[in-house]
Amino acid sequence: MTHIQDDIKLAYIIAISIMMLFVCFIVFVVLMYNKRQLLYIKEQQLKEAEHQNQLLQKELEKQKLLEQERERISHDMHDDLGAGISALKLQAEFLKQKAEDDDLQNDIDELLKTSEEMNLSMREMLWSLNSGNDTMGSFIDYAIQYTGNFLKKTKIKLWLESEDIISETPISTELRRNMFLCLKEAVNNAYKHSHANKLNLSFSQEGNVFTMKISDDGDGIPEGHPEGNGLRNMKRRMEEQKGECYILKDGPGTQIVFKTTI
Repeated sequence: MTHIQDDIKLAYIIAISIMMLFVCFIVFVVLMYNKRQLLYIKEQQLKEAEHQNQLLQKELEKQKLLEQERERISHDMHDDLGAGISALKLQAEFLKQKAEDDDLQNDIDELLKTSEEMNLSMREMLWSLNSGNDTMGSFIDYAIQYTGNFLKKTKIKLWLESEDIISETPISTELRRNMFLCLKEAVNNAYKHSHANKLNLSFSQEGNVFTMKISDDGDGIPEGHPEGNGLRNMKRRMEEQKGECYILKDGPGTQIVFKTTI
C-alpha cells in the first residue's frame, strides 16, 4: 500500500513538473514574441524617423534655394532697377533746369514725383524680399521708419509705444509683408480721412501673440458707415495669416488693432 502511495506522489510530482515546464515554455515563447514585436516596432519607428528626416532635409534645401533666389532677385533689382530710376531722376532734374515753359516744368515735377514713388516702392520690395529681415525687431524698425517718413510732411505727429518686444523673435516673410501692407493702408487712411493731429503706433508681444495698434485723435468712423475696401483688405490679409483685424470703439478717433500668432 505504501509503495502505491509513493508511486502516486511521484506521478503527481512528475505531472506538476511537466506542467511547470510547459508554462515556463509558454512564458518564454510569449516573451520572445513580444521582444520581436518591440524590435519590429522600433525598426519601423526608426525608418519613419529617417524618412521624415529626409523630407525635412529636402524642405530645408528647397527653402535655402528659395532664399538664394530671393537674394538674387533683390540684388538684381537694386543694381539694375535702382540705377535706372536714379538715372531717370537725374535726367528729369537736368531737363527741369533747362526748361523755361511752366507747363513743361510742372510735367517734369510730376515725373520726379513718380520716380521718387517708384524708388520708395522698390525699397519696400527689396526689404520684403530680404530674408535677413525676418525678425520682429526688423519689422518694427522698418514700420517706424516708414510711418515717420510718411508723416513728416504732414501736420500729424507720430507717437510710439513698445511693450515686451523680443527683437530676435522670428517672423515669416509672408506675415511680415502682410503686416506691413496693413500698416501702410491704416496710416494712409488716417492721413486721408481722420483730420487727426496725432497718430499713435504701438507694438506689444505676449508670449507668441503679437499686437500692432494704430490709433489717431481724428474724426473717427461714423456710426453705420459702410465698411470700405481698405478695411476689408486689411481684415482679409490678417485672416489669411491666421490673425485678426478689428476696430476698437473705446475712445475718440480711430483705433485699428492687428493681432496674430507668431
